[in-house]
Amino acid sequence: MKHYTVDEANRTLPLVRRIVGDIVSAHRMLLERIDEYRTYDPKAEMLAPRRRELEGEMQDLTDRVNEYVAELEEIGVMFKGFEDGLVDFHGMLDGRSIFLCWKLGEPSVEWWHEVDAGFAGRRRLPAHLLSAE
Repeated sequence: MKHYTVDEANRTLPLVRRIVGDIVSAHRMLLERIDEYRTYDPKAEMLAPRRRELEGEMQDLTDRVNEYVAELEEIGVMFKGFEDGLVDFHGMLDGRSIFLCWKLGEPSVEWWHEVDAGFAGRRRLPAHLLSAE
């Protein structure tokens, strides 16, 4: 398992930002297709072609999301949330394993949390780590 420094995580952000943006976008489209699919009565024969079309689109979008998440995993980044585009990088702080935390829209990796704390336990990185960028 790769441990990222803050600087390494920030250097990886252009790629991570693109992949996470793609995940969030594809997930949003998937939810739209699911919502539409749920509105159609399965007994309405005239809607069967559209339902089949939606099924194909939903499968394609699901596959796409899974591929994007796998891309993140290949570079050692864990995807944590569809709504916020949240990811964690394994890191070290004061000799212990932590997660460097970033979400879509943030300019850089500036937060961390304990491995067992999650997003709610997010804290700002110490100033000396932020200035090392």
